[in-house]
Amino acid sequence: MADRYTRHMNDRREGRQLYTLPAYNRIQPYILRRRSDATCFLSDSVEVTGVEKWLREKRAGGWANLGFLHLIIAAYVRTVSMRPGVNRFVSGRRIYARNDIEVVLPVKRSASVTATETSVKVRFAPTDTVFDVYRKLTEATDEVRADISLSAPEKLANSLMRFPRILLRMAMSIFRLLDYFDWLPRTWLDASPFHGSVTMLDLGSFGVPPADPHLADFGNVPCAVSFGARRKVQEADGTASGVERHYVDLRIACDERIADSYYFASALKCLKYFLRNPALLELAPESVEEDVN
Repeated sequence: MADRYTRHMNDRREGRQLYTLPAYNRIQPYILRRRSDATCFLSDSVEVTGVEKWLREKRAGGWANLGFLHLIIAAYVRTVSMRPGVNRFVSGRRIYARNDIEVVLPVKRSASVTATETSVKVRFAPTDTVFDVYRKLTEATDEVRADISLSAPEKLANSLMRFPRILLRMAMSIFRLLDYFDWLPRTWLDASPFHGSVTMLDLGSFGVPPADPHLADFGNVPCAVSFGARRKVQEADGTASGVERHYVDLRIACDERIADSYYFASALKCLKYFLRNPALLELAPESVEEDVN
């Protein structure tokens, strides 16, 4: 997304600095210094009665295991193509537009309480369809589950935990300083679950409601989305028995420094629109909106 821009001295490897934002927006990272201070929470639900039929048709057509996780990621990617401001991030007290769409997901290596958990980061383009999302996500998760060796974040954590507590705290302070000035090694940025566009938490596959996600002060992930299991609701439709409809609840955490509430509300409407109309995600968008300079 940033190929047409000339890199500036204050740009970061993950994105380009936004210079034309109003001063009121650019001063927010100095007032709300921590991401946890700037986090706002949204709760909503989306009807999936028609979506379930669409998923069954696609699975029968050869897209085995296509699920709501692929759909919500595809809807997020399409939302970014229309509302690129949700893909900004704050680092070093400055606001940047991210070059890529990077989705972070926690992954259990198997369906067991004793199985280890790691994370995967999958990079998408704003022109990706739901089928592109399915292929990229399947490749990434299959690779993690097939590889019994430790992932890069796990190896780093194991190395750090050998230090005494005081040295570990000093090491983390150094990491924060390196991150502030964009001096972290590129391999660490690529592997870090704390650097990306959004964290997706699929609690629906465990059959439980969504939990309120959180945003870490370390790194620069500006959004986290949690969704739970499908729930059934009997609603009135003018008949004695009513009609059964299915809903999925969403919990969203956002860094309010990257955009205003109206912009977030508009992006949420886009996300829900594509979730209710998944057929639109089968084709690439006709155009892609670029963020401001």
